[in-house]
Amino acid sequence: MAKGFGGKMGGGMGGGQNAMMRQLQKLQEQMEAAQAALADETVTASVGGGAVKVTMTGDQHCKSVEIAADLLQDADAEMLQDLILSAVNMALDQSRELQAQKMGPLAGGMPGLGF
Repeated sequence: MAKGFGGKMGGGMGGGQNAMMRQLQKLQEQMEAAQAALADETVTASVGGGAVKVTMTGDQHCKSVEIAADLLQDADAEMLQDLILSAVNMALDQSRELQAQKMGPLAGGMPGLGF
C-alpha cells in the first residue's frame, strides 16, 4: 500500500515542480527583457542651476557629462569636482529608482528577488 501511495505522490509532485519551473523560466525571461529595456532608458540629473548635467542609463552606465562653458571659465577645480560628484550621485539614485520601478513588480514578493 505504501508503494502505491508513493507512486501517486511522486507523479503529483513532478507535475507541480514542472509548473513551477515553467513559471520561474517565464519570470527569468521577463526579468532579462526588463534589464535589456533598462539599458535603453536614461535619467538626467542637473545641479548648479543646470551648470552640470549627468545622463545615466537605467542599468547605471554613465552616458554623458555636460558642463556649461561659463562654469569652466569662472569655477575653481574643487567646486567643479563637487558639482560633478553631486550630479553623478543624483543620477545614480534616479537610475536605481527607475530600476526598482521596472524590476520590482517582477520580483512579486519572491524572497531574494527584491530590488
